[in-house]
Amino acid sequence: MQFSLEQRTASLSVGEFSEFALGPHESGGGAAGVWRAQLGQHWHNELCTRTEREFTVGGVLRPDVQFEVVIEGRLTHRGWTFLLAGRIDQLVGPTLREIKSVMRPLPAAEPELRAEHPAYFLQLAAYTVLRRTQGAAVTGAELVFVEASSGLAQVIALTPFDEALVYHQLDALVEFLNLQLRATERRRALQFQPPFPALRAGQENIQADLAAAFARSPTVLFEAPTGYGKTGCVLEYALGQLRAGRYARLIWLTGKSTGQLQVVRTLQQMTAGSALPLWQVRNKGEHCVNSVFHCVRDACSYLAGCEERWPSSGLARFYLDEKQPRDLDTLRRAGRDARICPYEITRAALAFNDVWIGDYNYVFAPDNRSLFFEQPGFAPGQTLLVIDEAHNLPSRVADAYSHTVHEEDTRALLVELDHQGAPAALVLAVYEWARVLGSIGATDSLDPVLEAELHDVLERLAELVTTLPLDHAALGPHHSETLWQFAKLNDFLSNAALRKLLWSPRAGELNFTCVDATEAIGATLRTFGGALLMSATLLPFENSAAACGLLAPATLRAPAPWRDHAYDVAVDARVDTTFRQRAGYYGTTAETIEALHRTSASQLSTLNPQPTATPCVAVFFPSYAYAEAVLRTLENSGSVLRVALQPKLPDLAAQTAWVEENLALADALLLVLGSSFAEGIDLLGGRVSHAMVVGPALPEVNALQKARLDALSELGRDAAFRRVYQIPGLQKVNQALGRLVRAPGQKAKVLLHCRRFADVSYAALLAPEYQQYREVASEADLRDWLAGSG
Repeated sequence: MQFSLEQRTASLSVGEFSEFALGPHESGGGAAGVWRAQLGQHWHNELCTRTEREFTVGGVLRPDVQFEVVIEGRLTHRGWTFLLAGRIDQLVGPTLREIKSVMRPLPAAEPELRAEHPAYFLQLAAYTVLRRTQGAAVTGAELVFVEASSGLAQVIALTPFDEALVYHQLDALVEFLNLQLRATERRRALQFQPPFPALRAGQENIQADLAAAFARSPTVLFEAPTGYGKTGCVLEYALGQLRAGRYARLIWLTGKSTGQLQVVRTLQQMTAGSALPLWQVRNKGEHCVNSVFHCVRDACSYLAGCEERWPSSGLARFYLDEKQPRDLDTLRRAGRDARICPYEITRAALAFNDVWIGDYNYVFAPDNRSLFFEQPGFAPGQTLLVIDEAHNLPSRVADAYSHTVHEEDTRALLVELDHQGAPAALVLAVYEWARVLGSIGATDSLDPVLEAELHDVLERLAELVTTLPLDHAALGPHHSETLWQFAKLNDFLSNAALRKLLWSPRAGELNFTCVDATEAIGATLRTFGGALLMSATLLPFENSAAACGLLAPATLRAPAPWRDHAYDVAVDARVDTTFRQRAGYYGTTAETIEALHRTSASQLSTLNPQPTATPCVAVFFPSYAYAEAVLRTLENSGSVLRVALQPKLPDLAAQTAWVEENLALADALLLVLGSSFAEGIDLLGGRVSHAMVVGPALPEVNALQKARLDALSELGRDAAFRRVYQIPGLQKVNQALGRLVRAPGQKAKVLLHCRRFADVSYAALLAPEYQQYREVASEADLRDWLAGSG
């Protein structure tokens, strides 16, 4: 749907018109929608052939029998003009016919078909009303239902009441458009405060710099160090653009819920006293109020029939009242009281909010993006997209496209299908899938012939699963998910924009891995009116652009003069931390940690005079196994250091509590590069003055990394190695070290504990602040550097 609020007009297809709803509704997209559309086309063609035979006399088709007839026109309602257009399947004289295939058995009671498919009747009624506005005679309209599995047809005639519902639907559209008009006026009058009471050095010109960057390109890569205030600066720019009418909506994506909460808090502070509806989108599982989380519609009492309960539920208050609380607890409570899934409240209210805040998946993941992209009136071209922690985007999107299949799940499904008496064609296809899976042993990549066989089986399964009438409620959520996965796997293999690897780490498990989603990311970014990708670690910009499928984005690196000379860096050339050599240096690494802590304790007041500073040192490792080996070495050597190795805690609150406790109690924290402890917890700045990085965190050598190297082979061996191994590894180092200095006055003494850091190919990938280092070649060099005040 496209609309002009100034002209008070809206243009949409008759299909869009009939399916428009302000409350809960089923999504019609995805693989199921594609297959059903293809099946519908098959029966459409078949019924056209039957009609041709019926009305052909002497080899000539009656002239008033037509197919795929364009019907368009305008309807004026309550001050708005609606331009509707579509194609009616058949026009037989003055009678309109629309053909719809259904999965259920026919014939069926008319009230049941009307209840299950109200949009079908509304679509035909809209064609009828439009036809009459053209001055054409209409004596009847028929909806022809076709049973997909057999071709059996059932005809239901349209009634005057159906035609009256067209104007009821126009009322719903007018309500939506009036709310959009109110939103536009609200944005024009938006008042907001600056994010900071006083500007920090380097922030003075950032608004002008951002404007200049967007003047050069609609896509901007923005790097600013941790602690710079990126969130506040970008929000100030975005709110100004919303008020100026450059964009109609702001979408803010970040992979961490803590980052989302920070955006919400900052926005609320900046717009206090001014109405700016925003919605933080949490995942489905967090919304769920059922005893078991699943989304099998007929098996969930909060989903089944929710469309009928919505009008009297009072839940429209979540988009009619801008001051209505919309936190997760409130949504869950409201959904439980109304017996409506809280996620459906989010889905219904989202279109009426100016700011959407959520995970990357809602824009980039095929399983989740429909929540945003199917919102009524959503126009990416009028939207500013902000992606925080953008260095994580390529890997996150690749993961969103990837799948894992287990033979045991397929065998269990096969048993359940047999028990349920499922159609024989489906049972045989699943059996064939299980047979092929069972023939695959551990391998780094599948044989192309076997891969083609898999694709053939999946194509058949996808067609069956999306077109056969199956009782998903009886199958249950686990088996239903296994069935739905077939269509997803077929889509994955058919997607030419993805680089793929099919491999098996062990018998009975098959990974469908997206090696590179560059093209898919770039295609999505280009649909937006503006896109800003920001992070503390986007250098080298050309690599970040290439990884996101961008050809010529504008780039901006925020100045942060308070970081100049804040780091005293040395490269320890005494050790080699490569996988093959590291064990020979465990003792040296342990001794260096001890020396670093002694120095930290003695230099505490000199280097970081803040009252919160501690003598605790942070030691970053590329893996748990490496950290555990050095911890054992310390223990076996009789060290008296109190050493804390980061635990494997999934909850960020628990991770934060662990850091707080051990900053006070431990002498050394052993942290893993790339983990939430190293990248997601901003507690070390101003508190830890001495740190050590034990080797660059290059990714593990495995089948996936080899496939990525192969995908970049045209760049040459060195350039491919740089993209696949060195840049991700040094990015983790830069992320960790950036959190040691987050504000003016903070300083850090950092030892890069591996001779590879002195290699120009590695050193060039360090952030500029870390590239001025002293090289340590002996114990005497180390003592001299440690003794220096920085």
